[in-house]
Amino acid sequence: MPRLLRGFPISALAALLLLSACTPAHQRASWRIFPLQRHQPHDGLAVVNQPDGYGLHIWLETDTRKRGVCRPRWLPDATRLFNGNGSVPFSSGLATRPEFFAAMDRRDVRDALRRELEALCGVRAPRSRWEWREPPRREDEVKAERLPLLEEKDLLSDPKKVRQQEDALAPIPPQEEPPR
Repeated sequence: MPRLLRGFPISALAALLLLSACTPAHQRASWRIFPLQRHQPHDGLAVVNQPDGYGLHIWLETDTRKRGVCRPRWLPDATRLFNGNGSVPFSSGLATRPEFFAAMDRRDVRDALRRELEALCGVRAPRSRWEWREPPRREDEVKAERLPLLEEKDLLSDPKKVRQQEDALAPIPPQEEPPR
């Protein structure tokens, strides 16, 4: 034991260690977890994983492609949560994927996600059976979701065909301007 510490009682050393390990509340994450609605109840979850109320706003989606089954559709690109410890939390921009994966490693976050997603499935597909699927916890577990609405042919029309249709509907002959 170093000479300097020989005269200190053990309780004083323990108190010094505890005091040096203390961090003010505004400088540590509260890990507060609560529902934060986007468009309808149960479609978002807030996780305060950083100091000063910053964190993740995880958007919750359901997958009902399999007939009679509703399960989570994981979107690992969460938005940045602001004022998560305050009275009016909101989100804007993107959080990082490593933050999302770190949150998914926590049992309390996964339990809250499970409750909210089961409730969301109950609203969106009440006659379907609820089926839990674990969230991705690493980048290599993320599967690129093909969203069917974005693949339908009639969403984005070919601009050349639209121009041809417009020209065919209303052929306007060129007109001369009257003299002034």
